[in-house]
Amino acid sequence: MQHTLLAPFSLSSKGLHTGLDLTVTFLAAPSGHGIQVQRIDLPGEPVVKASANQVVDTSRGTVIAEGDVRISTIEHAMAALFCCGVDNCLIQVNGPEFPILDGSSRFYVREILRVGLLEQDAPRQYLTIAEPLEYRDEKSGSWLRILPPLTADEAEDEAHECQFAAPSPSTVAPPAGLSIDATIYFEGSELITTQQAHLPGLCCFATDFAAARTFVFVREIAPLLQMGLIRGGDLTNALVIYDRPMQQAELDQLADTLGTPHRDASHLGFLQIRPLQWENEPARHKILDLLGDLALVGCPIRGRIEAYKPGHTVNNRFARQLQALR
Repeated sequence: MQHTLLAPFSLSSKGLHTGLDLTVTFLAAPSGHGIQVQRIDLPGEPVVKASANQVVDTSRGTVIAEGDVRISTIEHAMAALFCCGVDNCLIQVNGPEFPILDGSSRFYVREILRVGLLEQDAPRQYLTIAEPLEYRDEKSGSWLRILPPLTADEAEDEAHECQFAAPSPSTVAPPAGLSIDATIYFEGSELITTQQAHLPGLCCFATDFAAARTFVFVREIAPLLQMGLIRGGDLTNALVIYDRPMQQAELDQLADTLGTPHRDASHLGFLQIRPLQWENEPARHKILDLLGDLALVGCPIRGRIEAYKPGHTVNNRFARQLQALR
C-alpha cells in the first residue's frame, strides 16, 4: 500500500549554492498525491511536482521548475523519501533550494525513521522492468542500464546483505526490488581515479549510503564560485578533494576565499571536518544522487541498475526514459 508520514518534521541549514538560511518542512499528503514541493516564500505559495519531466537544470544538482518557479538541490531529500518508502508528501521550503545540511541524506532519513509512516488506502504502483533499457552519453562516456529484477531465489540471497535499521515502533518499510552497481571515474586524478559501490537493496540505504556526502574537487571551486554557485559550501557540508598539485600561492588564495586553513600544496588528500565514512564514500554518494534522481520517476522501481560515471544530467535523461514506461 502507499504510505505517507505519520507526523511533520522540519530541517534547517544554509543552501549550498545560495548560502541562504533555509528551512524545509515535510508534511503528510493523501494517497495519489505523490511528492510535491511548495515555495512558501513566493506570492501564492506555488507548488511544483517532483517529476523527472519537471527538471530544468542538472549542472550542479537537480532543479525542478514550473514556469518561473524553481527549486534546487532536491536530490538528497528525494533519495531519503524514495528509499524509506514515502509515496506521498508535501514539502514546503522558504527559498529557492533545499538546505544542504551536511551534504548527505542522513538527517532526512533520521527524521523519517523518527516520525514513522502511515499506511494509506490505495495500492502502491510499481514500475517493474521487463526488458533491458539503456541510456548512453557518447560525449561524456557515461551510461546507465537497467535489467529485469532478480528472481525470487536470487533476491533471497541478496537480502542477506541488506538489513534495514528502522527503530520500533516505526512503520517505515522501503519498497523492495531495486539494486545498483555504480562505477565512478575521474580521468587525470592522482587521488581518486576509479571507485565502485554496490547497493543490494533499498533496505541498505539508511545504514550504508545515507551518510555519504557530496564532494567537490579543489580545482573546480574557483570556476563554480565565478558561476555564482556553492556560495554556501564549506568543509561542514562537502568532501573537498585535493587531487592535482597546485602552486602554493594559488592554493593559499583559494583557502583565504573559503576561510579555511592553509595547507601544504605538495600533499594531496581529502579536506573535511568529519572523517570519511567509507573508503568509497564518493561512489556511495553518486548512488545516493542517482536514487534521488530516480525518485522523480514517481513510483518504486523493480530492476537492477548498472551505472558508469553517473551524474545528474544522465540520471535525469535515464529517469525520463523510465517515466515514459509507466
